[in-house]
Amino acid sequence: MGFSRRWGQQRIARGSGVRGQALNTASCLYEGSILHLRREPRRRFRHPLALAYLDLAELPSLLGGRLIRPSPGLVRFRRRDYLGDPSTELDHTVRELVERQIGDRPRGPVRVLAQLRSFGHCFNPVSFYYCLDETGGQIQALVAEVTNTPWGERHAYVIPEGAGRFEKALHVSPFLAMDHTYVCRSTLPGSDLSVHIENTRQGERVFDAVLTLRRRELSPASMRRTTARYPFATLRVLSLIYMHAVGLRLAGAATFPHPARAQPAAPPHGHRSG
Repeated sequence: MGFSRRWGQQRIARGSGVRGQALNTASCLYEGSILHLRREPRRRFRHPLALAYLDLAELPSLLGGRLIRPSPGLVRFRRRDYLGDPSTELDHTVRELVERQIGDRPRGPVRVLAQLRSFGHCFNPVSFYYCLDETGGQIQALVAEVTNTPWGERHAYVIPEGAGRFEKALHVSPFLAMDHTYVCRSTLPGSDLSVHIENTRQGERVFDAVLTLRRRELSPASMRRTTARYPFATLRVLSLIYMHAVGLRLAGAATFPHPARAQPAAPPHGHRSG
């Protein structure tokens, strides 16, 4: 993803030492598609995408440390694009949140599935943080950090064992009401990875989002190929969101205002009526 060929041929820390060969890490890339299915009005679309899956303990040394350097680059990991206070280590932030929410601190690796900053821009509708057990063989908790647009608000849902039902807490789309329940199911990341999020309202299924992904090894060559195949990836995500919003509007879909804007403005401090 935006790494020069010359640099890609260099020996990489924690890799095998063989030019162009994949790194021996838990971190990888996932490539596949996102499916959205809406019941009313009936809409269905599928788009290809690629996501980074990064072990937060490996992050400082991945690709020779180039991924987290503060200098400008085509693709990089920037701490403030993700959960919590950017002055706090992301690994610590995730573990603290999970322990606070479910009373059980993650004991194994924490790995994030998300888009990276691309050409100076980053937007993730959802970033997933996989908190695994000591063996790495089970999901202890899954954190789904949702970001809305154009407001840029974030909310993190903690899902024990990567599967569960929970109430919607963040306005995401003007075409989906707030009185929704989410049902989320994720497989354990491996050679394949699937995440299914279902929206229900009053017991009826309204909307489904399904990620279907296949693991790709992480290497300088795979980063370059992915950047070439998905240029301006996060800007593309935003453009698709607004394009589909226009389609729903033209189809006559019901709209729901942001809750903050739906409420009457509070009177100025000290004002008394009557």
